[in-house]
Amino acid sequence: MIKQLRIKDYILIDELTANFDKGLNVITGETGAGKSILINAIDIAFAPRVSKEVIKHDKEKATIELVIENYKHDLRELFEQNGIDYFGSEIVLTKEITQNGVRSRVNGTLVNQDFIKNLKNYFLDIHSQHQTYAFMQPKYHITLLDNYAKESYGKKLEEYKEKYKEYLDLQNDLENLKNSADMTESQLDFLKFQIDEIETANIQDANEDETLNNELEVLENAEKLKELTGSSYWAINGDDGSILEALGKIKQNVSKAASYDEKLSEIEQNLIDAIESLHEVGSDLRNYSQNLENDTERLNEIQERLFLLDKLKRKYGGTLETVLETYDKLSKELSSIEFSTQNIDELQQKIKCMHSELEQSAKEISEQRHNFAEVLSVLIQDKLTALELPKAKFKISIENKPLSSDGIDNVEFMISTNVSEDLKPLAKVASGGEISRVMLAIKSIFAQSDDINTVIFDEIDTGISGKASQSVADEILELSKYHQIILITHQAIIASKANKHFYVRKSQEDETKVEVYVLTGENRIKALAELAGGEINEQSIEFARSLVQA
Repeated sequence: MIKQLRIKDYILIDELTANFDKGLNVITGETGAGKSILINAIDIAFAPRVSKEVIKHDKEKATIELVIENYKHDLRELFEQNGIDYFGSEIVLTKEITQNGVRSRVNGTLVNQDFIKNLKNYFLDIHSQHQTYAFMQPKYHITLLDNYAKESYGKKLEEYKEKYKEYLDLQNDLENLKNSADMTESQLDFLKFQIDEIETANIQDANEDETLNNELEVLENAEKLKELTGSSYWAINGDDGSILEALGKIKQNVSKAASYDEKLSEIEQNLIDAIESLHEVGSDLRNYSQNLENDTERLNEIQERLFLLDKLKRKYGGTLETVLETYDKLSKELSSIEFSTQNIDELQQKIKCMHSELEQSAKEISEQRHNFAEVLSVLIQDKLTALELPKAKFKISIENKPLSSDGIDNVEFMISTNVSEDLKPLAKVASGGEISRVMLAIKSIFAQSDDINTVIFDEIDTGISGKASQSVADEILELSKYHQIILITHQAIIASKANKHFYVRKSQEDETKVEVYVLTGENRIKALAELAGGEINEQSIEFARSLVQA
């Protein structure tokens, strides 16, 4: 659920923090006060495109931050795959909008919009008069139906999907085999030649060329290295005028001086250590110089090997690692080609058998889908009646389609809200008030089977009043038992059901500002009274109290 919304320099808001609760969160305020700003900010946090116009006047950037409490989904693997720290129950989504672009972060890590879109699918549904609600999309209907019936055929559907993936893999293997079988004899000979050429080189280490080049440079400069290291040795350790001879004299003088002043003892010891180190350096240089040889045979051997490796790199990739990868690829290709016609026939037979098994499973799943569709159609239609749409007709339509990853069914929700109209796809319902109640009815039925945490309704009471308002209020309260609900309303009856009541106020003094308050106690009673009666008086206050106590 959305635990906290933080906004800075966004439209008319300087800085705002709104802490939402579980259950029902209601937003009210005067017309034009900016109630939708909160809803829009949440939506923009997940949006792929954001206009720079949302940045507050004279500010460089706008920031929206959502703290999401995750108590339904294990997203550890998803986060780790994208290099994002996973903190378990808390996710922080930050959207920064500047004049030059938009950046999104999850738990401090920059993410792309595909990841944000995926994240939204786990946590949020928004329904407003200008947005398409997730449930209205036909592609989502089969998922809703299957989630509702998962206790019945969910395991069978999961097994079907796994087998269907195997089926597609086998089809792909067959296609590759057929393509390989069509290769000409000359193409096959060339493939074998390439494999043999790399195999003969016997490359054991992808870094062999680098190692050989280092050794080659030493061999090519052996004389120079011998001269440099030898002369360095004699300069340090020679018989006459060497560095060690000079240091020995210095050491004698310092030792004598230290006998007069013990403060020089540390300097004396440092000098002794330096002389010892130079002895070791001289010894190392002498050994290196004496052991260095002009190995012409090894030099030629390395040059020939590097010539061969360079030739392979030019033909099969810029590095030895790529050459080895090419070898593996060509070897697998040759193995595929060497499958006989009998192998292809066996694979075709296996695919045919698997197709029959999949068809049978899909038919069994389809039968159960039809059964649940009939039950759900009645349940949803009853909900619509309870929401003051007594003339509404609702049906879950299932039509046959070719075998696919989810079976053989096309599922679509159909509805008619008027007696004179035939059933039409849910996405074509036009009336705002009807859409709100239809969505509420569907959401209520599926509440215990879907995994979305937060549902946002922007002015769900549009076009309703009287008994319809009471019915919607009761249904929203019921829905809030399973989801966090955030909604904007103009109806006191609906607002009175809130677990938390936000009030939005616009002030226009030196500049226009939008401020948000949490209402409790008498302040809430007054706000409900104003919603109910248009003004605060004894009668509206009494009515507001009765709503809260009901």
